Amino acid sequence: MFKKIMNKKLLKNQKGLTLIELLAVIVILAIIAAIAIPAIGNIIENSRYNAAKSDAINVINAANLYFTDEGSKDGEEVDFKTLKTNKYLDNAGKFEDKDAEGIVKKVAGGNTLSGKVKYSGEKTVNFNAATITVINDDKQKGSAPGDKDIPKK
Repeated sequence: MFKKIMNKKLLKNQKGLTLIELLAVIVILAIIAAIAIPAIGNIIENSRYNAAKSDAINVINAANLYFTDEGSKDGEEVDFKTLKTNKYLDNAGKFEDKDAEGIVKKVAGGNTLSGKVKYSGEKTVNFNAATITVINDDKQKGSAPGDKDIPKK
C-alpha cells in the first residue's frame, strides 16, 4: 500500500518537455543555423582569396631570388613555370591550376606580378602589375561578389 502511494506522488512530480517547448527549441536552433551557415561560407571564401594572395607573394619572392641569382636587368620577366623548373619555387599553389597565368617583371621599385588565378569556383583574382606591398595592402573580401583586381580599379 505504501508503495502505491509513493508511486502516485512520484508520478505527479515528474515533468517533461511539452510539444510547444520542443518546437521552440527547434525554431531557435533553426534561426541560429540560418545565421551561422552564411557566415561560415564567407569565412571560407575569404580564406581562399587570402590563400591566392599568399601564393602570389610566394611567386614574387621566388622571382626575386631568380633575378638575383641570374643577374637580371630591369624589364626582364619570368613565369612561375620557369621558377618551378629551376627549383626557385616548390609549389605555386593556385598558380599551378591549368587556367592560371602569371608573369613577374623585374622593376627597380619592387618586382611586379601580372596574371590571374581562380580562387573559388569561377571567381578569379587579377593581378595587374601588383607588388608585394600592394597585395598586402589589399582590403577586398573574397566573399564579395565578382572577380577581384589587385590593385583595385
